[in-house]
Amino acid sequence: MRKRLISFFFLSIFFLLHCSSTIAQAPVPAPAGPDNITAILEKGGQFTSFIRLLKSTQNADQINAQLNNSNQGLTIFAPTDNAFNNLKPGTLNSLSDQQKVQLVQYHILPTMLSMPQFQTVTNPLRTQAGDTGSGEFPLNITSSGNQVNISTGVVDATVANTMYTDSKLAVYQVDQVLLPLQLFGSSQAPAPAPSTPEKGSTPKASPAGGTADANTSSGMKLDSHGLPMVSVGFAVLLAICLQL
Repeated sequence: MRKRLISFFFLSIFFLLHCSSTIAQAPVPAPAGPDNITAILEKGGQFTSFIRLLKSTQNADQINAQLNNSNQGLTIFAPTDNAFNNLKPGTLNSLSDQQKVQLVQYHILPTMLSMPQFQTVTNPLRTQAGDTGSGEFPLNITSSGNQVNISTGVVDATVANTMYTDSKLAVYQVDQVLLPLQLFGSSQAPAPAPSTPEKGSTPKASPAGGTADANTSSGMKLDSHGLPMVSVGFAVLLAICLQL
């Protein structure tokens, strides 16, 4: 009996040592690295223009800092290079540095939205370029099944693909550059009212070379000196009356 207890003791020690060795050699998952928006887009392979715009406006650094230093999530709509190529020539060059920042921020929602959440959002959606009010860079999103459409008031875009998603970041590929109405809707502004002539100004010359004044509107003809013209019959009648 004693020998059995001693054997069981040594077997137990051997088993514990073996398990400890096995656990120590098990691989430990590496911690996830920080989010990097440019690295995510570079992996997609067709977002060179958007990456360049993110870097030139310094929005890339701001996005990375926000994702890795706060609990706030983000949703980013990334236009493809083909979408930028479809813009009119000179579209980006016509913008000031501040307007380019606003254009990039217009593609970013200050909250993380998954595809199913697009079906329950309330329009208009606030972007990082402004707010939901009129003139404050809002977006309108509609969803039907797996199709998500985005309206800016200038262009209508479609979410073509989910590029990346985690607990704080969602990146979606879109087929159009999202042009905000506040930057690209100037053609819809009302035309200026026609100016009225000031009092005392010289009347404009009429097509016949005379002056265009109030007498011409009554239908009375003027001679070359600007005096009223009368018919021969009226002159004869006036002479008879004077002789009576």
